[in-house]
Amino acid sequence: MSAPPELPAAFGDFFAGLEEQRYTDQPGGDRFRRCFGCGPEHPEGLHVRFFRDADGIVAPVVIPRRFEGPPGAAHGGIVAAYLDEVLGAAAARAAGRATVTGELSVQYRLPAPTETALLARGRAVAVHARYVEVEGALEEFATRRVVATARGRFFPLRV
Repeated sequence: MSAPPELPAAFGDFFAGLEEQRYTDQPGGDRFRRCFGCGPEHPEGLHVRFFRDADGIVAPVVIPRRFEGPPGAAHGGIVAAYLDEVLGAAAARAAGRATVTGELSVQYRLPAPTETALLARGRAVAVHARYVEVEGALEEFATRRVVATARGRFFPLRV
């Protein structure tokens, strides 16, 4: 497997010193190699990368213009996809293994600009015997303005 690409310069040193959580860190992770959101082998995928911070997971996001909905802004489904990925990574970190989405609720607050540095955040709220509750947000990196929030319930995969 080749080295991951460099992070866009707009993120500066924000991710320096943070541990990257690769999808293969989790048992059963190879099942996700072609995942639209996180899989490195999906030809049209988002290729989301996750980093561990004190609260959970953070991810650098730059939404390509090809995912535009309204002029200059990302399609809502793509915003939901990025949030689904970061919440899934937060759930996987909490559960200690790969997870899948059971429920996802997204609240759109502002248009998410394309071709702009955004930061996705996710954290576990509660870990239950059969599922993990998570929450997160997508914000403009430079201003920290929240463009969308999400809550979800993720189910750990049996390995």
